[in-house]
Amino acid sequence: MTDQQTALPTPVFDGHNDLLLRLWMPAEQDPVQQFLHGSLPGHLDMARIARGDFAGGLFAVFVPPAQFVKQSRAEYDEALHDPLAITSAQIALLHRIEAEAAGRAKICRTATEIKRCIEQGVLAMVLHIEGAEALDEDLSQLDRWVDEGLRSIGPLWNLPNRFGVGVTGSFPGSPDTGDGLTPLGLDLLRVCNQRRLLIDLSHMNEKAFWQTANHSSAPLVATHSNAHTLCPQPRNLTTSQLRAIAESDGFVGVNFGNAFLRADGKRDADTPLDDILRHLEVLMETLGEDRVGLGSDFDGISVPEALTDVAGLPRLIAAMRAAGYSQHLIEKISWRNWLAVLQKTWGE
Repeated sequence: MTDQQTALPTPVFDGHNDLLLRLWMPAEQDPVQQFLHGSLPGHLDMARIARGDFAGGLFAVFVPPAQFVKQSRAEYDEALHDPLAITSAQIALLHRIEAEAAGRAKICRTATEIKRCIEQGVLAMVLHIEGAEALDEDLSQLDRWVDEGLRSIGPLWNLPNRFGVGVTGSFPGSPDTGDGLTPLGLDLLRVCNQRRLLIDLSHMNEKAFWQTANHSSAPLVATHSNAHTLCPQPRNLTTSQLRAIAESDGFVGVNFGNAFLRADGKRDADTPLDDILRHLEVLMETLGEDRVGLGSDFDGISVPEALTDVAGLPRLIAAMRAAGYSQHLIEKISWRNWLAVLQKTWGE
């Protein structure tokens, strides 16, 4: 897998980040302007995005547990915790980024739009919902969210909701952690297929995974998950799950979280970039080179110190080159495979 090409900047399209949660959490200031023109704590802001050749990705809307918000906002009234309002506020933040970025960022609804953004150096943002707590039984909000740019949804996070039970459990552990999707969850799969929304498997337990494999007509996609054989976190994917993803012509984006990379499951930042490559290699053994990419989970986890944040992505690309990956394979992993599976899923 070697070549002699001069190393060129390689754009990265990424399967998952939690920037919108980070922007929503502060009680004061203007986080959008800080993101665009200043600096933020965590992994992402526009200055570091430019240094890291970060081309875009799936920007998650996530409703955190009320107790989590209370840790950052002492005055937060847990009785007023409203998943729909929080979801709407985070979607509005993504639209503010687009409106105030002076053409440097765009909400993308098709793979063609993403490709055009990559070619033009515009941040390609895809609206994703992680955990469908804000959806009611009639899915009445879904049409509005689609109009606002929603193209991907993970029905579950760790906690149960009306659509099913997410994957939970301590390390080491199996993904078989209880009941899967409810009848409403199966209805949601059907509606997502009808509207050609990507369905994210990353927080599904094993039962929900196989229900999705059996009921969904779309490629199976885990936007930010790793190989269970290397790191037996319950949220990582077993070999049988990977085989099912391959059979569906699906896709897996490798999570950069230390706890999902390391064989010991620790959140230790002293984690070599080679651990990311080890997961890529195992995934490619089962899925092939066309069905693997990156799903960092930036702003949602702790990443290897060797990476630090989004500005460190060129070091990961350099590690791929040092390991003998060809430029063609690097481009497939860094963005082309993502565009291919999105086009298969969305139809455009």
